[in-house]
This record gives sequence, structure tokens and C-alpha cells, in this order.
Amino acid sequence: MNSAQVAIALGSNLGDSLATVKMALELLDNRPGIAVKSCSSWYQTAPVGPPQPNYINGCAILTVENTQETPAQTAEMFMQILLNVEAQFGRVRRERWGPRTLDLDLLLFDDLILQTPTLEIPHPRMRERAFVLVPLAEIAPHWIDPVSGKDISQLVESLDCSGVYTLSHSIIDN
Repeated sequence: MNSAQVAIALGSNLGDSLATVKMALELLDNRPGIAVKSCSSWYQTAPVGPPQPNYINGCAILTVENTQETPAQTAEMFMQILLNVEAQFGRVRRERWGPRTLDLDLLLFDDLILQTPTLEIPHPRMRERAFVLVPLAEIAPHWIDPVSGKDISQLVESLDCSGVYTLSHSIIDN
């Protein structure tokens, strides 16, 4: 059985955000066929969208067993697992870019490029978001974005990262 290397982003700005993202990662790591290989530091970031509390963000690299015939099928199944974990933590989708108990984004799935009505890989806004690329560059600086052909460390250099602070140097406002 083959496995895929997967990058995800984790975020939360409602409730005990740090505990939530850590528990979500633990829940994923305990699922058969999924293993967390590395996790970035946790960061405090300003929200995108309507007024709301700051976020806790981070990224993780996981391996996912390819149990289906194609990587696209496995990616879609993995995305469903992420949505189910969000739901377990009370995620309700009411407002685009609104506050949330947990947000899990599938950023990269090996070097797969996929566009379906429900899933786009690489994540379509990943290259624009310092709150995603800063933690991802910490754990996967040389991973090549299959769309741009640039590695993550190159992508992060083109962004304003001034609003992304490591958690140890910040005060969280919940």
C-alpha cells in the first residue's frame, strides 16, 4: 500500500483555540492510515474577513495511506475526514471567513493538482496567505508547489508576514 505526503493548515479563533488545534492533530494522528510526521510552531495571526478574534494557526505534514485507485480519490476521502474532524469540534459554516472553532485546510497532497467542484489542490489561496506559508515554511521549506514551481520558502519571501507572530511572543485575545 502506498502513502501520500500531505500538508494541512490548522486554525481556530473561538474557544480554547490552542487546545482545539492540538486535539484535532492528535485525533488525526490516532486515525488508522494517517500519521502526523511534523507540526509547525503555533502562531497568532490577525483574522481575514469580518471583525473577530485573532487566530491560532499552524501547519502539519502527515502521511495518508492511498487506499483508493487514484490519488484524487484518496485526496477527496482525506478532505472528508478533515471536514468530519471540524464538525466534531463544533464547526458550523455560517459566514465566509467568519470566526470558527476549527478550520482544517488541505494544502498539498504529494504533487497532485486537482480541481473539482468541492476540492482544489493545491489550496487555491495558499500562496497569498502568510498565516499559512510561514508555518508551512518552518516544516516544509523545500516542498515544491506544483502550480507555481516554486518551493514554499520562495513563496513566503514574496508575502508581507508582519501580522504573523509565534505564539510564545504574543498575547491571545479571545
